[in-house]
Amino acid sequence: MMGGYGMAGGYGFGGIFMVLWWVLIIVGIVMLVKWLSKSAGAEGSGNKALDILKERYARGEIDEQEFKKRKHDLSQ
Repeated sequence: MMGGYGMAGGYGFGGIFMVLWWVLIIVGIVMLVKWLSKSAGAEGSGNKALDILKERYARGEIDEQEFKKRKHDLSQ
């Protein structure tokens, strides 16, 4: 005999819900990490623009006056 556990090996619906619970937790953690990394990327975009501006100034593509103006515009 099976000792009253049935065909599911003793877990039954409780085992299925336990697996679903862990899947939901893992999916939630993955979504949270993606959201946090996306938010961090948005903050860094201003620095990227400033880096490009500095590179253009260093290559001589823009003069000091234009560099200062655009740097001021980026800081607002």
